[in-house]
Amino acid sequence: MARRTIKVDYLARVEGEGAFKVVVRDGQVSSTELNIFEPPRFFEAFLRGRAFTEAPDITARICGICPVAYQMSAVHAMEDALGVTIDGPVRELRRLLYCGEWIESHALHVYMLHAPDFLGYDGAVDMAKDHGDAVRRGLDLKKAGNEILSLIGGREIHPINVRVGGFYKAPRRRDLAALAERMKSARDEALETVRWVAGFDVPDRERDYHFVALRHPDEYPFNDGRIVSNRGLDIQARDYDAHFEELHVERSTALHARMRADGGAYLVGPLARYSLNFDKLSAPVQAAAKDAGLEETCRNPYQSIIVRAIEILHACEEALRIIDGYEEPDRAAVTIEPRAGTGFAATEAPRGLLYHRYRLEEDGTIAEAQIVPPTSQNQATIEEDLANFVDGFLDLPDDAIRHHCEQTVRNYDPCISCATHFLKLDMDRR
Repeated sequence: MARRTIKVDYLARVEGEGAFKVVVRDGQVSSTELNIFEPPRFFEAFLRGRAFTEAPDITARICGICPVAYQMSAVHAMEDALGVTIDGPVRELRRLLYCGEWIESHALHVYMLHAPDFLGYDGAVDMAKDHGDAVRRGLDLKKAGNEILSLIGGREIHPINVRVGGFYKAPRRRDLAALAERMKSARDEALETVRWVAGFDVPDRERDYHFVALRHPDEYPFNDGRIVSNRGLDIQARDYDAHFEELHVERSTALHARMRADGGAYLVGPLARYSLNFDKLSAPVQAAAKDAGLEETCRNPYQSIIVRAIEILHACEEALRIIDGYEEPDRAAVTIEPRAGTGFAATEAPRGLLYHRYRLEEDGTIAEAQIVPPTSQNQATIEEDLANFVDGFLDLPDDAIRHHCEQTVRNYDPCISCATHFLKLDMDRR
């Protein structure tokens, strides 16, 4: 068969820079490469020499869509190094802040970035001409999440109220009560979102993923829990480096993460979280998931849009629970004295497990920092998905193959460098 080259010069609705190459021999995919041209951003280097108190504001700048996950992971790791445990109302406020981020981030992806793939549109603007009510619902949900971020975090993007030890200021109970009616409306919109995406025509593709996510004995995980997998892993965050490793791949400036035990790829994010924690969802959310056609374990990455909708619904319910039971803390933050130590933390960003490690000097200066984002952990699995699923699309025209490749990448909502994503798809058929 003659060589064929398919190029996507601009892949919208995905963040980062990269290229994808498929080599086909005798009608079968023989190799795939997902090349990431992520510019170095040096955040780990920026943090060295700074005071531990500066970490939340610096790490929040890693991402404009999910800054809470980055700054809260930094906060938890610092508190681990400094021997501080936060509970009570302040811990609940932190979960509420995560609810806001999950709602706004998932709503953005479901409605603006991913739904156009299933409905046959180039983007949300074109989709809005025929699905205006749905797009307005998505924007309203995103706004609801942003309102939580603004109230608890001080502003919608890169919140400024988060600090090591708690918050600079805790909201009054009446402030949260005013938010409750807004969240009841958001919960209704979230349930409608689940029903909407459940009607999409989803490709019938499954893989036996190695799921990795946090798990907590009492709650669906946001910012606390052990790192577990569906293949027996069960560790504390401080043991992450003993079980996972980041490798430099020559074709990519972004590191690829793999399991140390077997060198295998693994999956973090909504599918992993949902499949490892279905029992921690409330009964109404579980019922909504089953009504949407989901099993308790989901191995079809194209159904990730449904799982994200389920997590929006869960975040709305969790926000209402926290608001209803909120009692104003005596203090918004505890006093912390610097000391030497190493701290570890793992939280669940909307896109998946996020790991932070910091080593502090005696005066609280950061001597070393390690940050492992969800997308770098998923890159090898994205590449495997492309190899597995493109093989089933080879009888389609080039444009259709390109579309399925783009859709497969967008299943992950990859945040590669918090910038517009360029993908060059080189299809080599011989």
